[in-house]
Amino acid sequence: MPTTNDFSPLGLFLHAHIEVQIVMGLLALASLWSWAIIFGFGVKIAGVRKAIDRFEAEYREADSIDEFHRRAAGRDQPIARIFAAGVTEWRRSTAGKTIDREGTRERLGMAMGTTIAMEIDKLSDRLNFLATVAASAPFVGLFGTVLGIMYSFIGIAQEQNAGLAAVGPGIAEALFATAIGLFAAIPALIGYNRYSHAINRVEARLNRFADGFHATLSRRLESES
Repeated sequence: MPTTNDFSPLGLFLHAHIEVQIVMGLLALASLWSWAIIFGFGVKIAGVRKAIDRFEAEYREADSIDEFHRRAAGRDQPIARIFAAGVTEWRRSTAGKTIDREGTRERLGMAMGTTIAMEIDKLSDRLNFLATVAASAPFVGLFGTVLGIMYSFIGIAQEQNAGLAAVGPGIAEALFATAIGLFAAIPALIGYNRYSHAINRVEARLNRFADGFHATLSRRLESES
């Protein structure tokens, strides 16, 4: 059984059994990737919120829907694509001589609603990884703990020595595996919960914009002869 007097995190890792090292390494990689997603997602959500603020302000100040569509519909922003979906469906539904008002309203709602769902799916894509790490990392760490304790008992049986010096390194590496599992799981859980709430707020704002735009087009539809 590996023994060491170095109980630093690096020492525990280097002197752990290979199976426990693999568990620790996987948990460390999962933690690093989780932090990358957390920071990247924070920047992304902040950008989406600012884009919504700017788009809504410009939309309110626009002289006409058609003129604003020419200026803003091609932007690489979720709210711009929702706006473009509404305008595109409006033009298709009102292009004929006879306009089905109820059908047009229904299609407008479906077009923008579908686009919102697609945009939210794209925004929340990487959150699934955080949820997976939050749910599984403690159990993976526990697996490493079980291995470490198992090797400690094997060492006791082989050396016939139950002293702390004999079992201490194995117990330490076992507990360290648990610590790494929690270190990976806790930030992932916090990040998942926080950003799930942020996604819900963005979705609510997009739905409010779509509802308002739908109402505007409905009023315009009533004025069509």
